[in-house]
Amino acid sequence: MISENLKYLRKKNKISQQELSVKLDIPRTTLGDYERGKTEPSIQTIISLASIFEVKIDDLLKENLSHLDLEIIRNKDLRVLAISVDQDNNGNIELVDTKAQAGYLQSFSDPEFIRDLPKISFPDIPAGTYRGFKIDGDSMLPVEPGSVIICTYVESLEHIKDDKTYIVVSKDDGLVYKRIKKLGDKLLLNSDNALYPPYEIQYSEIAEAWEFYALLSFNDTKGSAENVMDARLDAIQQKLNMIDHQISHLNNA
Repeated sequence: MISENLKYLRKKNKISQQELSVKLDIPRTTLGDYERGKTEPSIQTIISLASIFEVKIDDLLKENLSHLDLEIIRNKDLRVLAISVDQDNNGNIELVDTKAQAGYLQSFSDPEFIRDLPKISFPDIPAGTYRGFKIDGDSMLPVEPGSVIICTYVESLEHIKDDKTYIVVSKDDGLVYKRIKKLGDKLLLNSDNALYPPYEIQYSEIAEAWEFYALLSFNDTKGSAENVMDARLDAIQQKLNMIDHQISHLNNA
């Protein structure tokens, strides 16, 4: 593990190869060989590394120290939640693009996958576990495609509240952003865009649930309002067309 740990510790502590090689009194090229795994450092160099980075020699040699930046949250309802933390042990806000949801659905409980997701920051955010989801599609207008929903992790499905919006993660439906209503042992998922019909999902099918906290939008509000009005007019027109079709069918019967 020495080469991986050396690269990890140097980057975490923001020390260049040149700076570290000076501290170790070795050529920079030699340090580069250590990080590439081409050669192994001497016992004295390992002792010096442990001292510089304040880690145990045994951990430096045997443990994957990058896992120190990872945490796992478990609860009785939902599956394992992997999160990453910064050097001050504060949770990062990982960003998930719903267009690339396949990878997330396969690996959302894998700490190393979560660690490699892009990170975003949000000022003055209360303590908690957060994740950002980039929205694709127009089912929740006026939340437009490309917007980022900042959410807090739902530790128990019992905490879900009616008429609030959530990111719901399931193997069958992927990542969806919907307005929720509880129906016994299942949820009714509603879209704010009337063009999309509601549907039900069993509690047992849900892998993760994230409650809306904040919206990062990149469109002006006037344009969003116009899109909402257009969507509602389209929905009304579709219903009128359906009624007209039904009346014509009855008249011709």
